[in-house]
Amino acid sequence: MATETERMLAGEPYDPSDPALAADRARARDLARRYDATSEAERDRRGRLLRELFDAVGEDPTVQPPVRCDYGYNVAVGDGFFANYGCVLLDSNPIEFGDRCLLGPGVHVYTPTHPIDPEERATGRERAEPVTVGDDVWIGGRAVLNPGVTVGDGAVIASGAVVTRDVPARVVVGGNPARVIREIE
Repeated sequence: MATETERMLAGEPYDPSDPALAADRARARDLARRYDATSEAERDRRGRLLRELFDAVGEDPTVQPPVRCDYGYNVAVGDGFFANYGCVLLDSNPIEFGDRCLLGPGVHVYTPTHPIDPEERATGRERAEPVTVGDDVWIGGRAVLNPGVTVGDGAVIASGAVVTRDVPARVVVGGNPARVIREIE
């Protein structure tokens, strides 16, 4: 019989109130609080805490506090990753950022999703879908990436955009829901 963690990671309905998942979220909150309490002069300590919080961390990451995530162990960031202040990564499923990704302030990335049917939603069970961001992507401030989306290499997500479907490589998207505004030459 699969655990709730195994169900969550498989994209199956799971119970987020499961004690093991609650403990994992408490661990991530503790690590995020400790990270947020560091100063810019504590680069080594920040690096250690980020590597303890996230699943994989490339070379020379910058994450401006505060940062929030559900589990942390489902987040992977590539080389030269930069996240400005106040980013939220709800990682009930993998969130992967390629190399040289830039996140503006207040970017939110969501993997959990809830049932549309109200009776099913009332059970408290949810599902999660991965979010994948390619290399050299710039995500403007207050943009939101919804569960299951993939963003192609070199794309730009405009500030405030709400991404509800996959974004091709080398395009600029914006709006709610986000649509292609133009291609990047």
